Amino acid sequence: MSLLLRNRGAILLLMGNILLVFTGIGLVIPVMPAYMRELDLNGSILGFMVAAFSLAQLLFSPLAGRLSDSIGRKKMIVAGVALFALSEWMFGAVSEPWLLFVSRILGGIGAAFSMPSIMAYVADVTSNEERARGMGYINAAITTGFIIGPGIGGYLAEFGVRVPFYVAGIAGGVAAIVTLLVLPESKANSAPTPAASAPAKASSSAGEPSFMSQLLTSYKQPYFFSLIIVLVASFGLANYETVFGLFVDHRFGFTATDIAFIITFGSIAGAVVQVTIFGWILNRFGEQNVITWSLFVAGLFVLLMLLTNNYWMVFVVTFFLFLSVDILRPAIGTQISKMANDQQGYLAGLNSAFTSLGNILGPITAGVLFDMNINFPYASAGIVLLLCFLLSMRAGKKKRVPVRG
Repeated sequence: MSLLLRNRGAILLLMGNILLVFTGIGLVIPVMPAYMRELDLNGSILGFMVAAFSLAQLLFSPLAGRLSDSIGRKKMIVAGVALFALSEWMFGAVSEPWLLFVSRILGGIGAAFSMPSIMAYVADVTSNEERARGMGYINAAITTGFIIGPGIGGYLAEFGVRVPFYVAGIAGGVAAIVTLLVLPESKANSAPTPAASAPAKASSSAGEPSFMSQLLTSYKQPYFFSLIIVLVASFGLANYETVFGLFVDHRFGFTATDIAFIITFGSIAGAVVQVTIFGWILNRFGEQNVITWSLFVAGLFVLLMLLTNNYWMVFVVTFFLFLSVDILRPAIGTQISKMANDQQGYLAGLNSAFTSLGNILGPITAGVLFDMNINFPYASAGIVLLLCFLLSMRAGKKKRVPVRG
């Protein structure tokens, strides 16, 4: 009997946990305009709150990985889901801006605790041959959470703008308790003996550069421009999503249900393309061309958002923007993995770090610019994406120039 089948109950429980966390993240998108209006908060505060989540997740992920190895996956997963539950409940219950920030920071720490530990747990309980399928299940749960979150949030908002947060908090609390009672600890996390662990720690610390030094020296590497595209893509999408609800609320008076439908449909379309024809697109046109023209389409449609004047125009623009980004991200990931050679884990970490940086800078920029003029966030995101398109096109031409002997 395969390890994956033997541990299917644990995998299903982990899928439920990660589905819940990412549903909770998307849950808030359609209700934020009404919530911010109720609390009399501006775009800058919203942008910094969204960035606080990503910053906390970025800062605590390395610590969470080490704790997962030392104290066990289960404890970290339970702690992460419990922090998520507390964060969601707190965000619905409080009204002071500083407490809202505390809530978002707790949510980021919860995501940092749960994500790497769940991935590590799956690696522990699957064989090398089954690992890709196990990770695929977890990634499917993440994608599903992102897709259904806004729709559920829009529906629950009909009963009150704070209801989605309370529901997410209760569901997270139940999930943490069930995980604590039901999930077995993975075998790989039996504590090592002091004699065995000391040399390993010494060699690890001596032989591996710190996370921050890896980040700061990445500009010297041939894959640095690819990482810049990762940052720009996440910046553009985070910029767009952070103020999307506020933008369409101010300009068109969209309801939470309207916002939920647009975001959900765009997410579904991107997911369908990723699992159906993405491989054909990459093989047919090549990574560089797909990356370059995805940047162009994304930048163009962000700018076209400024020209929309009705619901269906907003729907179409959002659809093509999400589609382009959902093609761009795996394309650049594929390109980076081909450059990695024997540094797959190292570059995967840098990819994640640059994504987080975009998720921090995008919301802050969008929130501050929104308070100046509601059009400025999308103008800035569109310009940055199109500038990156021009740089990518130039890089592609350089690659095609034959080397003279």
